[in-house]
Amino acid sequence: MQSCDVAIIGGGVIGSAIAYFLAGRTDFKGSIAVVEMDPTYETAATPRSAGGVRQQFSTPENIQMSMFGAAFIKDAREHLTIDGEVVELPFVEWGYLFLATAAGFETLRTNHTTQTSLGAKVALLTPSELKVRFPWLHVDDLAGGCYGLANEGWTDPYGLLQAFRRKARSLGVTYLADEVTGLERVGNRIASVTLRDGGRLACSAIVNAAGYHADKIAAMIGADLPVRPRKRIVYVFDCRDKPERAPLTIDPTGVWCRPEGATFIGGISPAESEDPDCTDFEIDYKLYEDVVWPTLAQRIPAFEALKLVRAWVGHYDYNTLDQNAILGPHPEVGNFYFANGFSGHGLQQSPAVGRAIAELIAYGEYRSLDLRRFGYERVAKNLPILELNVV
Repeated sequence: MQSCDVAIIGGGVIGSAIAYFLAGRTDFKGSIAVVEMDPTYETAATPRSAGGVRQQFSTPENIQMSMFGAAFIKDAREHLTIDGEVVELPFVEWGYLFLATAAGFETLRTNHTTQTSLGAKVALLTPSELKVRFPWLHVDDLAGGCYGLANEGWTDPYGLLQAFRRKARSLGVTYLADEVTGLERVGNRIASVTLRDGGRLACSAIVNAAGYHADKIAAMIGADLPVRPRKRIVYVFDCRDKPERAPLTIDPTGVWCRPEGATFIGGISPAESEDPDCTDFEIDYKLYEDVVWPTLAQRIPAFEALKLVRAWVGHYDYNTLDQNAILGPHPEVGNFYFANGFSGHGLQQSPAVGRAIAELIAYGEYRSLDLRRFGYERVAKNLPILELNVV
């Protein structure tokens, strides 16, 4: 039987960030194994994400996690370089632009107050100010918008994942190409992990970082984890008269778009009633024709002449309780840790989550940022955290 001190289930950006931060602690001497069932990452969520990074949330902890994430990504060269092999992650710092009609403007204003109180550089703009800054935008029906002036934009999701993974391996982390099929529980602890191909892996602590498969892992210890796979479609389109230096723009309807090289990408999260659990990769082009394109053409008149180039599918590890992360130890199984339910925010929060879970394992407490609010206890008590800025 193989053994390790810490077993991490899932080698995506969350699992690899946890492995990196834990292995990089000079006061942690234990061994770490990451079990990843898809080492090609072909179906993983991380490479299929839009790579967004923003501070425009309503929950303080979400703002703080993403602020740390932005700083980490911008300074990835210092953190993730290996033996002179320099890591340079792109960060297109063009901001997020949340737009609001009169019905949603007060929420936008309240969120802006929270964000700036924590040091986020965001500007609340009137319709006329929006028009001056973004002349290609239709603003007649808007009450205003909130724009990220710094530390917001997008990066390369696959590049960040691979940089975390390579750095973790250079620090001694072992990656196992295998699938977890069971957990052996002895009293209030997990003693070992059963693998599809590799037998058993004994461990002193275990982290569930299995992305949109996380509920299956939690069920192995009898935990009801409200995390489900939800499909998101990203449409790629071209435009003859391109808006200049466009931020990631979110219409009041929830339709979003941003530049992607010489093209643009965009999409929308469907209504809850039209968003079933789903793991397929089929593309719904009708959603683009009926919702995404007409909305974008109304908001950005140049987009009336869009040409759809292609599309791709990714999946959220969607927290059906409140769309916020579930972090920390199980209240009864003390050596089982959750890092789940990011609902589309995992990439930007991965550095902060990696640091946080590493602190819990190494010290038994959060030291850099108190994230106890996101603990599993709120799930058991059905006490959702209301995040108002969900995309």
